[in-house]
Amino acid sequence: MKAMILAAGHGKRMRRLTNTIPKPLLEVAGIPLIVRQINSLVKAGINELVINTGRLGEQIQQRLGNGTVYGATIQYSIEGEQPLETAGGIIQALPLLGGGSFIVTNADIVTDFDYSRLRLDADTDATLVMVNNPAHHPEGDFGLEHGCIMTKAATRYTFSGIGLYHNRFFRGLEPGSLPLAPLIRTAADKNRVHGILHNSYWNDIGTPERLKNANQFPPHNESK
Repeated sequence: MKAMILAAGHGKRMRRLTNTIPKPLLEVAGIPLIVRQINSLVKAGINELVINTGRLGEQIQQRLGNGTVYGATIQYSIEGEQPLETAGGIIQALPLLGGGSFIVTNADIVTDFDYSRLRLDADTDATLVMVNNPAHHPEGDFGLEHGCIMTKAATRYTFSGIGLYHNRFFRGLEPGSLPLAPLIRTAADKNRVHGILHNSYWNDIGTPERLKNANQFPPHNESK
């Protein structure tokens, strides 16, 4: 199985920190965010990786190279300065991801999630990893009932940014800038999206304060 790490964001909420360095290369406990994701994927047996890059993306390519030092092979989907948003970036990278299922994960999260937990049933197009709502996102994104993602539910959870998708989830969509959330809602309303709840460590590094918090309280299962 292949995996795509989303690393093309501009990190606008992290400026000054990201004026000269892309957010995926910011460090938690001395390890760049994107390297943490690579280590976790390789640990789960997933070593064929695709990384999309945007602003300052050449620094990511220079740092990671072809992935050999991490026990992986890395291909790059270069988006340049114009953001394609999440779904748009995945659609552009589909030729590199193949015709089956693949994992997509954000570069700018810190988590102890075990990627080997991800499974895709024959009657679904995606499996999303949900987490309990953090303080900065108390309303959540989707419901999770009996293993199914729900657009309408009394209890809602936050989408972690980690998912397993089949190629058909994006089939027929035109290239260009496109968000992911509306596609998830449409598929969920057709009962085509499953979910699992991750109750352990997860931190979305969206602000300097959250980066500071992650450095003060990193996950316990460090990958060196």
